[in-house]
Amino acid sequence: MSLPIPTKPDLRTAALARRSALSEAYRDEAARALATHPFPLTVTPGAIVAGYSPIRSEIDPVRLMQSLAARGAELALPVVVARDEPLLFRAWDTANVLVAGSLGILEPSPDAPPVAPDILLVPLAAFDRAGHRIGYGAGHYDRTFAQLRAVKSFTAIGVAFDTQEIAAIPMQPHDVALDFVLTETRVIDFRSK
Repeated sequence: MSLPIPTKPDLRTAALARRSALSEAYRDEAARALATHPFPLTVTPGAIVAGYSPIRSEIDPVRLMQSLAARGAELALPVVVARDEPLLFRAWDTANVLVAGSLGILEPSPDAPPVAPDILLVPLAAFDRAGHRIGYGAGHYDRTFAQLRAVKSFTAIGVAFDTQEIAAIPMQPHDVALDFVLTETRVIDFRSK
């Protein structure tokens, strides 16, 4: 008798439980490590880097974003426009106050200009060695990738803890692979796979 193949919701639940079990001190140290490890791309002045406002036990990308801004990158954060819609990105400076969006996630104010990112830092629940990711199930990033790729070239970089890596993710036709994953200890390059 064979064991049932885990579903995406099962894999998501297990990965999020491992992530949530990490101590606050470990998560803080991991965020510091992200900002100090070599970044896998050359960031040219004026390049738009979109990060995210961390929720729950996500690895915090703000120090990394600040490090990239010090190299001349312009920063942006996502805005959830509506259910089943791609994300909108608005310019953000770390000195600007963020407001709670429709899902309670901090985002730039509505008067911040919309931008199209060159580099997209992507939160995730789990990833595998093929560059596949599991998000939270709403599909915002899959729709966003499709919309952005229709207009410009960009690099998608998953940001996660090592413990979020899993053996394999069952893929569906709408799923989009990442170019890289950054963790507290590694840079994983999927571009040649």
